[in-house]
Amino acid sequence: MTTPLFQSSITSLPLLARGKVRDIYAVDNEKLLIVTSDRLSAFDVILPDPIPRKGEVLTALASFWFDRLAHVVPNQLTGIAPESVVAPNERDQVVGRALVVKRLTPLPIEAVVRGYVIGSGWKDYQQTGAICGITLPAGLKQAAKLPSPIFTPASKAEAGDHDENISFAEAQTRTAAALSSLLAGTGKNGAQLVEEARKAAVQLYTEAANYAAGRGIIIADTKFEFGVDAAGTLHLIDEALTPDSSRFWPADQYCEGISPPSYDKQYVRDYLETLDWNKTAPGPRLPTDVAARTGAKYVEAYERLTGRQLG
Repeated sequence: MTTPLFQSSITSLPLLARGKVRDIYAVDNEKLLIVTSDRLSAFDVILPDPIPRKGEVLTALASFWFDRLAHVVPNQLTGIAPESVVAPNERDQVVGRALVVKRLTPLPIEAVVRGYVIGSGWKDYQQTGAICGITLPAGLKQAAKLPSPIFTPASKAEAGDHDENISFAEAQTRTAAALSSLLAGTGKNGAQLVEEARKAAVQLYTEAANYAAGRGIIIADTKFEFGVDAAGTLHLIDEALTPDSSRFWPADQYCEGISPPSYDKQYVRDYLETLDWNKTAPGPRLPTDVAARTGAKYVEAYERLTGRQLG
């Protein structure tokens, strides 16, 4: 097992950004190196202790889905080994946890697909009977399966803020405003791209959910991100169908009327809820056993979904 990586320290490439989990470096004008750390954020606060193997799981599982679903929509992968773009003494920071990807312009929305009523969707449904303006059948219980998956876009929040559910029309408006200059001359516009994203996202979710069901896992919902190249071609970017971007429920523990157990940060959230902490930075330290059990849940999700051992 590799030593957990809280933050990469690559100096052979320019650092562009550090997100909650990923560090992004410039390879050249057409490619990026994305290093997935073992950082974990809870309640939008990055905690000081890394989760063992989390970055490996996220990278391996996203790569699995990128390969499996490549027929649906182009993706960000270049096939270039990350070890080949950094200095020799930096290779241990990228092995198994980094990808070299195309430089693409992201859509300014989160492409959320829901197959079940849970999370913020459950809150919206309780208040309005709808999610993102999509009216749903009356009388649904928490965690109920929807008649068919729905596309419910969200805004991309600034660091420390929460994403907010928005309507399809609002998603089109925001995308058109953000990408108008990039799309000039491509024959496409923002409204068309969001329609493409909706179609692709629902197909990606449906195929993944059907596959996962055969592995004993329910994908309740998931978040995709899309980007476009200079020609206006839509690509799947960021990560795909991991415990950080999806709700994975063990099928044998699923029940309507409750929030089912999931393969994600559950151990960490449960621990944090026992503390006298106001859920603002800095985050509290994690006991070793809580971090270890959380890491084990991530590994279990990968191995159960893929049928492969992680390293």
